[in-house]
Amino acid sequence: MNRIVLKWVMLGGALLAPAASFAADVSCTREGLKAAADLYLTAQTKGDIAGLPLAKGLGYVENFKPMNIDEGLIKKAMKIDHNRSLLDTSTCQTYTEIIVSDKSAPYALGTRMRINHGLIAEIEMMWTTTGYWGFNVDAYLKYATSEDWSPIPTTAKRDTRATLVAAANAYLDAFLEGKKDLVPWGYPCNRTEGGMHTGKGAADDSCDVGVPSGVNIANRHFVVDETMGAVVAFCTFGAGGPNGGSGAPDTHLFRVEDGKLRFVHTMTHLLQAAGPGRGAGPGKGPAPSK
Repeated sequence: MNRIVLKWVMLGGALLAPAASFAADVSCTREGLKAAADLYLTAQTKGDIAGLPLAKGLGYVENFKPMNIDEGLIKKAMKIDHNRSLLDTSTCQTYTEIIVSDKSAPYALGTRMRINHGLIAEIEMMWTTTGYWGFNVDAYLKYATSEDWSPIPTTAKRDTRATLVAAANAYLDAFLEGKKDLVPWGYPCNRTEGGMHTGKGAADDSCDVGVPSGVNIANRHFVVDETMGAVVAFCTFGAGGPNGGSGAPDTHLFRVEDGKLRFVHTMTHLLQAAGPGRGAGPGKGPAPSK
């Protein structure tokens, strides 16, 4: 009898061991968060979440709307042409920027995950595709892959978390207040908005162009990677009120060097045919009505 019990105990342990060690690889260290991001990339490539260590009660959100993960874009297999991940050890989060240039189903998307005790507790995705604001996948891919987002080489040269968040907030605040002089503009600085691009490769390229005023960039939450000098804000373009824009889901991803903006990537989940009077868009000319 003891041998039979021992046999089942050993078998049960063998069945459970892979899952336990699998989850143990995911943690709040840079290595553990990279492991989580890599697992997500594998899952998104396959359109299969079976390999993800998901927490019971997982929160899954797309474009600011909670939904069933089994009905989500994460279940769509994709050939990923570009990816870049931020690893936030302070809040145990990751953010992964993805570009898929497949002509039949192109996407630009950003996915945030929060890790809790070795399991993925939250997945939030913001995506755009053909017909959405400024979307041009070939241009987005061209510029995103030509930029240098390599780690800031030494701790002494890395901006603090507070500096990175402050730079992002100053930029986003300028949409409402119009106080662009408070934004830490860097030169050169290039912005890619769904594919639309500022800058010509010159030393005086600036991101201080076409930033409208009077729009409240609301509902902000951040993922910060001091090692990369990067911060991303999930937000809404407007508060969703009668005079505050539609509240279209949006991400703004920033590269900051020596406290100054270097690159800005934006995606807005807004159909181009959003209606008459929608204006020139998030970063071009007058504020859109959205």
